[in-house]
Amino acid sequence: MKLNQFSKSVLRFIGTYLLYRAVTMLCYSLRISAKNEKAIEALVNQNKRFVIAFWHGTMLYPWYYFKGQKILGITSKSKDGDLLAKTLKNWKYTVVRGSSSKGGDIALGIMVDFAKNEGSVAITPDGPTGPKEKFKAGAVVVAKKSGIPLVLMGVAYDKKVKLKSWDRFEVPKPFSKVSLIFSEPIEVSPNLSYDETSKVIENCETIINNLQNEAEAVLKTKII
Repeated sequence: MKLNQFSKSVLRFIGTYLLYRAVTMLCYSLRISAKNEKAIEALVNQNKRFVIAFWHGTMLYPWYYFKGQKILGITSKSKDGDLLAKTLKNWKYTVVRGSSSKGGDIALGIMVDFAKNEGSVAITPDGPTGPKEKFKAGAVVVAKKSGIPLVLMGVAYDKKVKLKSWDRFEVPKPFSKVSLIFSEPIEVSPNLSYDETSKVIENCETIINNLQNEAEAVLKTKII
């Protein structure tokens, strides 16, 4: 049976909605342990804007964690990015589409403007196409140009399925344990030189990887 355009649109809408509901239910079932959560809570409680960064491969729960707040998220212009964008919109995010190769400069400008005037920004610094766990400049540049702090986030799941994607995307199993670890807010001076900014980016990669390792270690030593 050949479907007309309207029927295809309806099926896409239903499929996207069911995916959103399934992911929401999955995330709701997870058991969470959070370390240094006070760092992010203090910013939220004081209505302070911030940039939050977490690796692309672990991003499923972090997106859910920050749902319902005034946060902008960036997704690629790919079909996968389209699914993520629709899910984020259901979670009340403001969404901008772009990547390092398509719409990246425009997306960066929108993020900086949003961070200056409206709300916080969430970024996967190795997205949307990798290399895996290579900290690109976006999160630091947004923090630098907008004058708001950057917070890094380590995320680990004890029971998960790893997809065969470039980021080895992790899907936690229902009711599994999740370990979250937040860095202290990182202030990025707008007066930093190119070399100094590059050094901050390198340091952020080290910090977020340390947080990631610590989050994974928690799951091996602590009952949540």
